[in-house]
Amino acid sequence: MSLSSPFVRRPVGTTLMTIALVIAGVISFRLLPVAPLPQVDFPTINVVAGLPGASPETMASAVATPLERQFGRIAGVAEMTSVSFLGATTIAL
Repeated sequence: MSLSSPFVRRPVGTTLMTIALVIAGVISFRLLPVAPLPQVDFPTINVVAGLPGASPETMASAVATPLERQFGRIAGVAEMTSVSFLGATTIAL
């Protein structure tokens, strides 16, 4: 006797049990306290500064560093990253 033989011999009971399990699953899912797509708010600010034609090194030393010093004075800033490239720099707070 295999595991599936009682289910094969009783197709109506098998169908009813499957429907009951699906209904129980749907009800349980609706009662979960966790939202399927929760609203997550990441408090970040991106600052982009441009200086057309400036090299990445110039952008880092002349633009990003002074801005980072000033932004570092803001209370509550836990992390700051900057990326400099040709003609622009991006700072994420």
